[in-house]
This record gives sequence, structure tokens and C-alpha cells, in this order.
Amino acid sequence: MSKNELKQEASGQGIGFFEKYLTLWVAICIVAGVALGQLLPAVPQTLSKFEYAQVSIPVAILIWLMIYPMMLKIDFSSILQAAQKPKGLTVTCVTNWLIKPFTMYLIAAFFLKIVFSKWISPDLATDYIAGAVLLGAAPCTAMVFVWSHLTKGDGAYTVVQVALNDLIILFAFTPIVAFLLGVNNVLVPYDTLILSTLLFVVIPLAGGYWSRKGIIKHRGRDYFEKVFLKKFDNLTIIGLLATLVIIFSFQGEIILSNPGHIALIAVPLTLQTFFVFFIAYLWAKFWKLPHRIAAPAGMIGASNFFELAVAVAISLFGLKSGATLATVVGVLVEVPVMLTLVRIANRTRGWFAQDQITAKS
Repeated sequence: MSKNELKQEASGQGIGFFEKYLTLWVAICIVAGVALGQLLPAVPQTLSKFEYAQVSIPVAILIWLMIYPMMLKIDFSSILQAAQKPKGLTVTCVTNWLIKPFTMYLIAAFFLKIVFSKWISPDLATDYIAGAVLLGAAPCTAMVFVWSHLTKGDGAYTVVQVALNDLIILFAFTPIVAFLLGVNNVLVPYDTLILSTLLFVVIPLAGGYWSRKGIIKHRGRDYFEKVFLKKFDNLTIIGLLATLVIIFSFQGEIILSNPGHIALIAVPLTLQTFFVFFIAYLWAKFWKLPHRIAAPAGMIGASNFFELAVAVAISLFGLKSGATLATVVGVLVEVPVMLTLVRIANRTRGWFAQDQITAKS
């Protein structure tokens, strides 16, 4: 990377139009989604029919479009190399499975049962805590690729981190949820988990691999890097914004009918997100990991696999339960909070020895 490119990256001049004002676009899309659901309810009603295993197919397509350009940029030989660097994997796995679910329970219980006890009844607080725990026991599978992209994370390493967490979910999610909530017969919707892994990891990874291999073979690396990749410059951000419009068109009624409790539930969820991110991020700094691995490691734990959390909440407690509402609030707060963490990660790149030159240029 040239000095001019380093200066552009540090000053933000190289940031695209959509990325530069991303927080504003996100706010507009959230409002637009809620308005769409209220003014044209036939739209979300129709889209909701295209769902399988609790996964919205229109949303899945948009997320796939977000992830595909990132997969194109991955040198797939580096995926094998990532598995030989266990420190980053250790950070994300320990944070996500030995810390995050338990701190989520403690923080949610403290605020919902004690701090907000005047406004939330004990029974409802218990339901909200259950929803928070479901979020805490489900690290992100899809959106983390977007956060990794925005922090210039190592795409290959992020794939390995996400894949490893998906494997752990298979056997760790049920006992953790059962232990923290004291419930029996926690049924993990494995069809949701498997479909999400296929849609958000396997298919875009395979698509990126074969596209990259075929285009470089027939058109050369220069064409691939200087022409083909440029066609996808804004696709990830546009896909993110379109996804938000659809998601919030589904959730508008819930948001508008429970504004007070949504604000209260959002407090512990937001604090937990920051707390978990900084545990992984600072641990990675202490271990002298590069920023491109540290940032995604923090993002995976901070972000949530909300499709899984919502599906389990509905199956355990019902569609109109407080637990389900809490998982929906997780969707509501995630994007704005994660964008804040992206900004923090980008501004603290110089904390990491390997990136100090870039940050100072």
C-alpha cells in the first residue's frame, strides 16, 4: 500500500459515499422499514410467506449479496493458514462461550430485576432475561462479515472464526441455555442453524472461491482485482440498508406498541455488547494480535445470531412472549451499536503495533 493510500485510509478520504454517512442511512432505513410495515402492511405480510426454518428468504438473499463480495477478496489458501494461528480463535471462542452468556445473564438480571423493578413486573423481567440469554448464547453467523469488512478485517480468518463458533453452537447452545434459564427440553431448531450456516457461510464461500478461480484463470488477476471487484464496491452497504428496511417492516408493530419496555430492555443489551467487544478486543491487543484479527474477534461476540435466538424464543415461550420481544429488541439495537463499535475499532487501529504506521500516515 502506498503512502497516499495510507493517508486516504487514515483520513477517511478513501471511504465510499454510503460508508461515510452509514449511520445516517441506517437511521433512515429503520424509520422507513417501520413506516413501510405500518402504511403498507401487505408488503411484510407477503414477504413473511417466503420463510423457511424461521429464516426469511428475501433477507437471506440480501445478506448473501452482502457477504459474496467479501468472499471474492479472500485468498483461499489463507484459510488453511488461519487454522494454524490459534490465538485469535482462542479469543473468540473463550469470549463467546465461557464469558458472554453468563455476563449477559448477570447484566440483564441486574437491570431488569433490580434497577428497572419499578417499571417491570418480576414475571415479565424473567421473560425478558430469558430472551437476553438466548441472544447471549448465539454468537453471530452472518452480519459479522459486514462488520469485519467495515473494519478491514482478515476475511479468511473471519470465515474460520465464524465456522468454529457454528460448530460449537451445535453442542454448547442447549446446555448453556438450559443451565441459565433453568428450563428443560430446550429444542434447538437445527434446521434454522444448518440453513443459516449454508446460506451465510458455505454458499457465499463456495461462490466466491469458484468465481475468483474462474475469472483469474480466464481474464487474469489484474482484471479481477482492478475491474471485476470494483463492480461490487457498494453492494455490501446497499444490501445492509435494504435488509434493515425489510427486517423493521416485520417488527414495526412490536416496536410501536412497546416503546417504554423496549427502551429498558435495550439498556442491558447495549452495555453487554460493548462489554463483550472490549473483552475480546483488548485481550487480542494484549496478545499482540494484528488489528485485522482483533476487530472481527470482538465483533463476533458482540453481534448475535438473532434468527436462532428468535426461533428458540418462539418455540419455548410463544410468539407474543416477553422473551421473544427481548430477542426482537436485540435486532433493533444491534446495527446502531455495532456501527459504533466499528467506528471505535477503526479509530483505535493504532493501538496495535502492526497498524501504527497506517494510523499515523
